[in-house]
Amino acid sequence: MTSHAPLHASDEKIAKTIFALLHERDATASICPSDVARALATGEPAWRALMPEVRRVAAALAARGSLTVTRGAEEVDAMSPGGPIRLRRPRR
Repeated sequence: MTSHAPLHASDEKIAKTIFALLHERDATASICPSDVARALATGEPAWRALMPEVRRVAAALAARGSLTVTRGAEEVDAMSPGGPIRLRRPRR
């Protein structure tokens, strides 16, 4: 099956999708970067191809203080290796 979804999304569209998905959840809830990629692309190959871009945008948002990226209870860089990450609203 062929996917009609783009393999690229703008940084702005990725950021808006991150915040829209977070807004749909409780203030203390988190989302997985794959939730963002799946919202932007149809089909596994397409959303998986977006994952590096989603992580890069998440890292930039976290660097500005607009987002918190965690692995377990620890804040991490979205680009760091070591396993799955979660995206959260910043801690205030």
